[in-house]
Amino acid sequence: MDWTALNISLQLAAWASALLLPIGLLLGRWLAATPMRGRGFVEAAVALPLVLPPTVLGFYLLVLFSDDNPAGWLWRTLTGSGLNFSFSGIVIASVIFNLPFAVQPIQRAFESIPPYVREAAWCSGLSHWRTFWRIELPLIWPGVISAMILTFIHTLGEFGVILMVGGAIDGETRTIAIAIYDRMQAFDESAAATMSLTLLIASFAAIGIVYSLTGRKPLHVR
Repeated sequence: MDWTALNISLQLAAWASALLLPIGLLLGRWLAATPMRGRGFVEAAVALPLVLPPTVLGFYLLVLFSDDNPAGWLWRTLTGSGLNFSFSGIVIASVIFNLPFAVQPIQRAFESIPPYVREAAWCSGLSHWRTFWRIELPLIWPGVISAMILTFIHTLGEFGVILMVGGAIDGETRTIAIAIYDRMQAFDESAAATMSLTLLIASFAAIGIVYSLTGRKPLHVR
């Protein structure tokens, strides 16, 4: 087991999940409750990483993060370091790559709340913010937990985007998925099998938890 690579993967998954939690809540709530023209295109943009090859997304992020582009230049100006081939770069890449895993479950959870629940809360004198905090969040928590689990476990197994943006710098951007690939390249099947089994068990457990949460009967508010 490559413990350094596993530690990098766990840190990456934790950062991506933490950053995507508020993004998923705000964007999911907005998409679920705000009627607008062109909503389908916004949802398509959110879902794009699901169908776009990771190497393609990684290529565009590699270009975007370079010092020749405003995003990369601004980051270097503010922090003194570049985004490409750095841990910060793969964190941002993971946030973008995992956006649909965070947004879609939360959006579906918000959409399952009947409109009259919000209307009743507003008529009772609750502000929009208090309605969101005291009424909506308790109702959608299975969707939020599912989103965070999916984001975490998907980040843990990322390969293409991470390799394109971060390379395979030991102790900084070399994740467990890249370590598995390297071990197979070196014909070390035993080490690759151990690390692969770890990811398999973690993925199976995560999917089981998600299905257990989403398989519950919806809460009926009277």
